[in-house]
Amino acid sequence: MRSISVNKPILLFVISAFILSSCSSIKKTQRPVYGNNGGVIVQPTGPTVKRMGPYVMEKPDKDDVEKYSAIMNVKKSDIKNGRLYSFLNDWMGTPYKYGGLEKDGVDCSGFVYRLQQEVYDIENMPRSTNLQINFIKRKYEEELKEGDLVFFDFDGRQFSHVGVYLQNGYVVHASTRKGVMIIKLKDPYMYKYFSRGGSVLVEREGEAESSGR
Repeated sequence: MRSISVNKPILLFVISAFILSSCSSIKKTQRPVYGNNGGVIVQPTGPTVKRMGPYVMEKPDKDDVEKYSAIMNVKKSDIKNGRLYSFLNDWMGTPYKYGGLEKDGVDCSGFVYRLQQEVYDIENMPRSTNLQINFIKRKYEEELKEGDLVFFDFDGRQFSHVGVYLQNGYVVHASTRKGVMIIKLKDPYMYKYFSRGGSVLVEREGEAESSGR
């Protein structure tokens, strides 16, 4: 049988396309699994990321408190993480760009990568969505907290889109059509593709801990 030769540039392109996550459209929604006794099946602890020293939260600006408490319909006292909301101000409206990582264009996993690095001091968050999914501790929707990751199944592919949970059911993500924006997790369009969410597993003092934000 003759061996089939593969053009190297084409092969490299296919591999690169697989590694980089796309952020675009459909897969069946997955929910937490229950055992025969009615209890939730505990998901195994995955690999962890590292934080660049003890985490220090900064007080938010007054304008950010007014702005984001109104957007998410929460009390002003609930807007506590100045680093997060300052970051959102800088990135809000940034256009979508596949493979992008800068403010002239960013994709969903690139935005999450930058947010986790600059807001939560995560030094080795994976760049692609299909790897980021391995670094979370899965939660129920009602347990999600600020900074947790939320994944969606678009284009018939599992975990092809990712965003970051904020508060009160709101999520920030890099939309393919409107760029970086805040939406409700239960937005009629987005929610039907919602797959799972969870907190980033952070290694601290040699132990794997949920970020628990």
